[in-house]
Amino acid sequence: MIETVLVVNPGSTSTKIALFDRSRRLQFENISHVGTPISRIHSIAEQLPLRIEIVTNTIKPWLLDYCLKAVVGRGGLLKPLRAGVYKITPGMITDAISCKYGEHASNLGAPIAEVIANQYHISSFVVDPVTVDEMIPEARISGIPEIERVSRQHTLNIRACVRKASAQLGRLPSELNFVVAHLGGGVSIVAVRGGRLIDCNNALLGMGPFTPERAGALPLEGILNLAYSGKYTKEEMKIKMTKKSGLVAYLGTNDAREVWQRAETGDQRAALIFRAMIYQVCKEIGAMATVLKGNVDAIIVTGGQARGTETVEMIRAGVGFIAPLIVFPGENEMEALAEGGWRALDGDEEILIYEEINVKE
Repeated sequence: MIETVLVVNPGSTSTKIALFDRSRRLQFENISHVGTPISRIHSIAEQLPLRIEIVTNTIKPWLLDYCLKAVVGRGGLLKPLRAGVYKITPGMITDAISCKYGEHASNLGAPIAEVIANQYHISSFVVDPVTVDEMIPEARISGIPEIERVSRQHTLNIRACVRKASAQLGRLPSELNFVVAHLGGGVSIVAVRGGRLIDCNNALLGMGPFTPERAGALPLEGILNLAYSGKYTKEEMKIKMTKKSGLVAYLGTNDAREVWQRAETGDQRAALIFRAMIYQVCKEIGAMATVLKGNVDAIIVTGGQARGTETVEMIRAGVGFIAPLIVFPGENEMEALAEGGWRALDGDEEILIYEEINVKE
């Protein structure tokens, strides 16, 4: 039987699962939770049994034809970690389910993977969780001692793209420097030095360009005025800046393709807002190039927005003088998780233990 790894990637409205051998995807299902009992449960911990049941039932017919070697879950909001492949452990599951470091559906990746792995007596891993933190000390300083800059980025896809770009260039990641721009609903722009992600904008809440849904960096006086206007609670401000800003606030849509189409048909406001978003992306790429002291082997553009030719060409026009562009459209999360699982199984990458890693030491 063909050896496979199962990938589990929980989202807020669905759970994506897929089966991979060493070279390709064999099975895939995007299980929607819209209108199901899961959609009515707001607690991450309370959703877990239902998600496990659905995933277990879905994969049973798959495994009649394939041999399962490991389960790889999406790493959610865990403690700050080194990049890499982690064995799923009790401490990791406790932190994920309790939402100790933040609440997100991806926190369910490790618990689901561990339960299924135990059913089949195989290994379980997470790969490059959201909270990977390899920032240099200077990058952590914010300007206010009470506030420290933190690493929030699309680590999983970024590291996968760094490996692919390095292979294209015929060198090891440890020998190369990149600026990576992951452009999706959120935007991560990262300085990668010798394979290490040494600086980034906070892609969730706090820094960098505005995005289809997020506010990015904002003038401080404006934030203070909004916060003390009496119109918003703290939670409402957070939702506004992470889900109701950017393109959706200016133009009523979070679809960058729609915005470009409107611009192409003469909508001048849509054209201005789209240009402004790419303008800010280019500014942040330039900033990360200075972190690398101008020693940039390539600028990698990835994420859903990288499918747009106009987006890529506008970025090339803005920052192509720094380094050539390498484009990997899409998020490629499922493939990256599977690849990490195979590297662990084949002994090509050290398996890290969650409880033993403390990037703050």
